[in-house]
Amino acid sequence: MKFPDLRIKKLDWFIIKSFLLLFSATFFICTFIFIMQFLWRWVDEFVGKGLDMWVMAQFFWLGSLTMIGQSLPLAILLAALMTFGNFGERLELLSMKAAGIPLLRIMAPLVVVCAILGCISFYFQNVIGPRAQVKLYTVLYSIKQTSPELEIPEGVFYDQIEGYNLFVKKKDKQTGMLYRVMIYDLTKGFENANIIVADSGKIETTADQQHLMLKLYSGERFANATELQEDAKKKNIPYTRETFREKIIVINFGGGFDMKDGSFLKKQAASKNIIELNHSIDSLTHYNDSIGRNNWKAAMRNAYPQKLLFNKDDSTAQERDKIYAINADSVYDNYSKQTKLRVKRATLEKVEQLMTDYEIKRNIMRSLDKDLNKHYISWWQKITLSLSCIIFFFIGAPLGAIVKKGGLGYPVLISVAIFLLYYIFNTSGEKMVKESEWHTWFGCLISMMVLTPLGAIFTYQSNKDSAIFNMDAYKAFFRKLLGLRESRNVTLKEVIIEDPDYAADHAQLESIIDECREYSTQYRKNSLPNPIKVFFDETEELPIEKMSERLDALVEEMGNSKNRKVIQLLNEFPVMMVDELRSPLRKRWMNILAILLFPIGIIIYLRSCKFHRQISRDLKKIRNTAHTLIERMKKEKLI
Repeated sequence: MKFPDLRIKKLDWFIIKSFLLLFSATFFICTFIFIMQFLWRWVDEFVGKGLDMWVMAQFFWLGSLTMIGQSLPLAILLAALMTFGNFGERLELLSMKAAGIPLLRIMAPLVVVCAILGCISFYFQNVIGPRAQVKLYTVLYSIKQTSPELEIPEGVFYDQIEGYNLFVKKKDKQTGMLYRVMIYDLTKGFENANIIVADSGKIETTADQQHLMLKLYSGERFANATELQEDAKKKNIPYTRETFREKIIVINFGGGFDMKDGSFLKKQAASKNIIELNHSIDSLTHYNDSIGRNNWKAAMRNAYPQKLLFNKDDSTAQERDKIYAINADSVYDNYSKQTKLRVKRATLEKVEQLMTDYEIKRNIMRSLDKDLNKHYISWWQKITLSLSCIIFFFIGAPLGAIVKKGGLGYPVLISVAIFLLYYIFNTSGEKMVKESEWHTWFGCLISMMVLTPLGAIFTYQSNKDSAIFNMDAYKAFFRKLLGLRESRNVTLKEVIIEDPDYAADHAQLESIIDECREYSTQYRKNSLPNPIKVFFDETEELPIEKMSERLDALVEEMGNSKNRKVIQLLNEFPVMMVDELRSPLRKRWMNILAILLFPIGIIIYLRSCKFHRQISRDLKKIRNTAHTLIERMKKEKLI
């Protein structure tokens, strides 16, 4: 038994080295982009906090660790596109294929590399990512709780110090003096507010960054009477007024950064590994089911209160049946008007109370289900992001081999388009799962369901050297679909190896004129094409196709003429589209299906009618042009 050669060859090392060099750059770029996107969400919390470089370094380092799982697939996609695009642009891919190496064999070493990167992605998401997630959100929570730097603006009430409102009319930036100062002290409540007005003042921060010291000059202090002594209250003094020349006020102000306790963040789904997620999913499922059962029992008690008065095996079952046998409408009809009104009001209040109760319970259940779904999404993300490393490679590598464009132009454009497609489906799926609209596995795997067939198609097409991105092929397809044809482009040649045989060409032109006259008569008799022939004519070619081929050959042969007038007349011969007289559906069963699907069959038949009339005009044009060409040849004494 012969085993395959698993040795790594020089070509494999060359491919791996080319890929890893580009991957290292794209991975850094993608991680930086994701970090900037994450920073943009929290930038408002960072402004004005006076954070030092160590705190920012922690944020960026922990953020990069949590973003590795998302940046790896995009980096692999971009690196694969650039690698195989460079191979194609430098004709290295063509050389490998010319040496008998298929594309799948060229991709084989990188498949192994991407599989390893997928395992690394899973390790980061399952082990390092949850720990980094807890520390990152602990830093963010601590930053959010940090008081902003004291920067009191002019002419605006400043309320960033808890319990105080400060107003400064003017500031001197050179000396730090504040003029026309007004302070509202609300630390003891609005009813016990103190108001301080000063002509000038100065603010300093203590060394521990925990207190503010306000030195105020030439001012007054107004305090509510509740702040006075008992003897002052007896005199019914509504407020007290204090005048001062200099006064020092100390305000508690936590201005420094202090790392908070973030242990409560471990309960988040993103902060757990797969084992912890499985345990949490089981616990949450059991808890949610128990809450749901209790709500159902409560709803049944409200809906059927009489049933709870009797046991299933109670001897009073007959009495229970009598209670349910009472006709409520007849009882209600015997009530007086006032009693009916009381019953209606009581019933309405009961219904409104039940609706409010059910609405609260529904919101609680939705919140519990959303928390459970977040755990499912986090569990599936660890799998899908790891698999996407391989899937994105099977999209990027074939596309790079097809496009054959290196650099950062086409690869970046294609990568962004594919990643947006992935992001849209992935985000939509996760949103539907959170709202319990879709099943968890379907919503989390829908992006993989879209991208996997896409990667398989691109890999198959590139392995077959398909021109999937050949614009000329698409132009030809749409030109044929819309019935647009190319015009002849015969130019005067500078070097002619063999002159045309004008005598033989003259005979050919006369023959073509006769055939055009015969076909024109036939097309005039049949103003509309035969539907049977349109859909079921299985002959390989129509008789008029031979004449069209002879005309094309004649034009090509006379294109060697040195006479400019002859060349101009050759360009006036139309390019006949005789194949379009029949249905574009070459299979018999497809034509039958088109006829059964009435609108499609009508469209195909009308398309054939259009080309039928066009062929009639082309025959007339060919006949007239051939006559003119013969006259020109005689005038130029070529025949």
